[in-house]
Amino acid sequence: MRIVLVGPPGAGKGTQAAYLAKNLNIPHISTGDLFRANISQGTDLGLRAKAFMDAGDLVPDEITIGMAKDRMEQPDAVNGFLLDGFPRNVSQAEALDAMLESGSMELDAVLDLEVEEDEVVKRIAGRRVCRKDSAHVFHVTYAAPKTEGVCDTCGGELYQRDDDSEATVRNRLEVYHTQTEPIIDYYKAQGLLVTIPALGEVADVTKRAMDALQK
Repeated sequence: MRIVLVGPPGAGKGTQAAYLAKNLNIPHISTGDLFRANISQGTDLGLRAKAFMDAGDLVPDEITIGMAKDRMEQPDAVNGFLLDGFPRNVSQAEALDAMLESGSMELDAVLDLEVEEDEVVKRIAGRRVCRKDSAHVFHVTYAAPKTEGVCDTCGGELYQRDDDSEATVRNRLEVYHTQTEPIIDYYKAQGLLVTIPALGEVADVTKRAMDALQK
């Protein structure tokens, strides 16, 4: 299957992508992984992307599209893939359509993880990270530490990252609404969109997605 996963920040796309890709036996292709791999390997696209990132600028669509195209042409993606974070706007969606059409392929579904904005803010702004080890992550509501502000694992101080502040989260949501949300209508017009309520346990959301794909 060839699937695109969309949804606002905090919807759980990374988690669901990993589970779905494993269940469907297809590679999980995330924009973040593409950038990290190309930059660490020193590819031409990676070097070009890094120059923009170091300057604090957005990476142009053509570079992101090039990275995605290279990855989708790898042997493990011949029989399908799950795209997470790409396409990010309508221009990228149109480029993806053109890529697939040139290879006589098409998308099977676009899964839209639906979460209310207030829940997104609650999920992200409630995160607390350990200063000693950033792998230790808690949540003031969903995974509270035994002692407020103290890591259960190593006793380090828990803090809220700047990226997790409510103001930053709402700004990220605004960017999502402006840039990415239009692809929902784009794919709906093609009859590919499947909306998945993303509230509840991870396994429950995965089951909803798998059931929808089977239909």
